[in-house]
Amino acid sequence: MNKVLAYIRRKLSIRVSLWVVMFAAVIFIAALGFLFYQSREAVRQEAIHRATTILDRTSLQVEGILNRVEVASNMTAWLVQQHPGEADSMFVYSAGMLRNNPEFYSCSIAFEPYHFKEYGRYFSAYSKYEGDSIRTLQGGSENYQYFFMDWYLMPTLLGHACWTDPYMDLDAPTNTYEMVTTYCQAIQNKQGAVIGVINTSLSINWLSQTISAVKPYPNSYSIMIGRGGTYFVHPDSTKITRQTIFTQTMLEPDTALTALGHAMQRGEEGMHRMVIDGKDSYVFYKPLGKTGCSMAIVCPESDIFGGFNRLRHTVMGIVCVGLLVMLCVFINVITRELKPLRRLAREAETIASGQFDAELPNFERTDEIGQLSHSFGNMQQSLVKYIDELKLATAQKASIESELNVASNIQMSMLPSVFPNREGLDMHASMTPAKEVGGDLYGYLLKGDNLYFCVGDVSGKGVPASLFMAQVTRLFRTLANQQMTPADICTHMNEALSGDENPTNMFVTMFVGMVNLQSGHLKFCNAGHNPPVIGGGEHHGEFLQMLPNFPIGVLPGLEFQGEEIDTIKGRALFLYTDGLNEAENREHEQFGDDQLLSILRNTHFESAQQVIETLYNEVQHHRDGADPNDDLTMMCLRMQ
Repeated sequence: MNKVLAYIRRKLSIRVSLWVVMFAAVIFIAALGFLFYQSREAVRQEAIHRATTILDRTSLQVEGILNRVEVASNMTAWLVQQHPGEADSMFVYSAGMLRNNPEFYSCSIAFEPYHFKEYGRYFSAYSKYEGDSIRTLQGGSENYQYFFMDWYLMPTLLGHACWTDPYMDLDAPTNTYEMVTTYCQAIQNKQGAVIGVINTSLSINWLSQTISAVKPYPNSYSIMIGRGGTYFVHPDSTKITRQTIFTQTMLEPDTALTALGHAMQRGEEGMHRMVIDGKDSYVFYKPLGKTGCSMAIVCPESDIFGGFNRLRHTVMGIVCVGLLVMLCVFINVITRELKPLRRLAREAETIASGQFDAELPNFERTDEIGQLSHSFGNMQQSLVKYIDELKLATAQKASIESELNVASNIQMSMLPSVFPNREGLDMHASMTPAKEVGGDLYGYLLKGDNLYFCVGDVSGKGVPASLFMAQVTRLFRTLANQQMTPADICTHMNEALSGDENPTNMFVTMFVGMVNLQSGHLKFCNAGHNPPVIGGGEHHGEFLQMLPNFPIGVLPGLEFQGEEIDTIKGRALFLYTDGLNEAENREHEQFGDDQLLSILRNTHFESAQQVIETLYNEVQHHRDGADPNDDLTMMCLRMQ
């Protein structure tokens, strides 16, 4: 799989073709999905209409027969009422009912006990089809006391004609049973007294065949249930009269089937979508007239949507094959069109390997590939020219770097690297430029028992600052050699470095001091520089409070003011530039004055050099690899 993905990543033609085909597939899927959805809904509506129409037609057919039963019973009852005492006529009427209505199963005109005394207690004119002929006989006996049967009692007790629930009817001559449903109507004499009952039966088997013949789809089937939910029509004959529609729900609860059963029992008409025998199905149901029964047609979804699903699979197969063919065609076309581009890529690799004089192909095309080839040619020429210029620039840069290294060495040589070795004096200093050369400075001059020293920070960085620094260093040594006070040194330096003598408007902040090595008396002048830290360790270190003065070189004619401290013996004096307290890390967080004081106060130092080295290491740790943002200069004096 990884090899296939790597191959696809290397082949632009395959990637482009896949994108095109996937985009086309999305469009096809969206369009076909909408079309299939609409088509499925249309098929569903057509199936509902079709099944409902067939159900209505079948129901009308059955109801028509039921109505005929009722009409025929009414006519027969009227005839009986006209001749209530003619027993022989009852056989004629009973047989006539079946002769005129071949769909009827049987007809019985039964009378109250001893209505016809010559026939005894029982008299029932009973007719039934036997093949194509009608058999008529007198029914009723001690073994079959019909006036205790439901079909005889119900119309009498209810006071109106009614249909009975299906029951097993015994045919005594043949000793056979048939499940029937009967229409029972009481016969009254002229005085309104009940003298008998007409019982007209329909075969449930015949109803089942009539209803089961309804098959809107190959695998659809019909069912019929009675008032209690008992199956009277079902494709599984073992369930007929033995199970109800609720039997299965007792073993496996099924709310949908239970709801269907109750709806059919209530004589409702409608449709349910549910799972029957593990198949998604639509069930259309409707009551059967006044019988109290309800019939339903069960249509599996696989039948309803069978043709639709086959069409969908065929269309999807055609689309998939079409997309594969499209992919192959696009790959071949794009591969052919990209062939010049691959050649151009190989030539470009040759140029990239260093053979800048390699000849690029000329495709003589005006499309994007031709334009790219022309652009590569121009790039090749520009690249050759640029490399020549780069070689020259590199040589010049190397020369400049060499000169800067020399300048750096010269600048560092201008700063003292050896410090006075006098009893009671411990002095050390260092300067680390941010670039090859820097603008910070420090210096000292020993004149008898007086030690002149300074720390300064020239505005700017790099070569201009280093040249200005060299001038400041020279002036300091010259003026200190004349044993001027620190304030006079600053004043004379300001006159020499400001005005017309300073066309670049550069300036320097400085701290200039003179300490007597015998007494420790300190004279100093601060020209806009960072305040030194005096004390530290066992002596509480703090920033030295000083008078404000302008930096040197800003304005001519300034008179700088100096200050004095009686003695600094026993206290360290630490001078620095802002490259220390303003050193930044990668998150541009500064080293800070608080951290500087904390280190000087809480660290025991054995020497001035240790102070410088400790703070230098702390700054490097704080930067954490970030480039220095300014020159870093530090000086420490310790007197015993």
